[in-house]
Amino acid sequence: MNDIVFATNNAHKLEEARSIVGNRFRIRSLSEIGCHDDIPETADTLEGNALIKARWVKERYGYDCFADDTGLMVDALGGAPGVYSARYAGPECDSAANVRKLLGELDGKEDRKAHFATAVALINGDEEHVFVGKVDGSIACEPHGSGGFGYDPVFVPDETGVSFAEMAPEAKNMVSHRGRAIRLMVGFLDSFGK
Repeated sequence: MNDIVFATNNAHKLEEARSIVGNRFRIRSLSEIGCHDDIPETADTLEGNALIKARWVKERYGYDCFADDTGLMVDALGGAPGVYSARYAGPECDSAANVRKLLGELDGKEDRKAHFATAVALINGDEEHVFVGKVDGSIACEPHGSGGFGYDPVFVPDETGVSFAEMAPEAKNMVSHRGRAIRLMVGFLDSFGK
């Protein structure tokens, strides 16, 4: 079985990716290759940040790898938090603080339309590829559910009517932005027998 590195140590992301990929190939985390670097995310696009992380691993550790960056774009906030979704409430914040800030910013607003997007950058040999997954939805007025992570308790995909945090992991992976982007990558890798 071929190995590929996912440029993350986020246990939730690793679990999602491993579930989607199944036994096609083995996904290794950054810690599994001895990478404990604080990889910068200095681009102003999801694609740019994903490429920074993938190139970091390839250049410094030599592994074929993929990296992702995800953003929540809220219409009424002009697309915010966007590329800053993970640190929306500040650099030392956590998911609960990000959700509180988001709900505070939307307080009293009728337009709660939003979408999640994930860019997955793959470096396979000398080639770089980017795959983007997107899901449309809206922001709930308060958190619902106990699953998932990040903004999952307040993001309700149009096609499900319940928050990501209320969905079983397998069901979420079928409609999520990250699931869609990773399936595009897997389809690409399958096409030439990675």
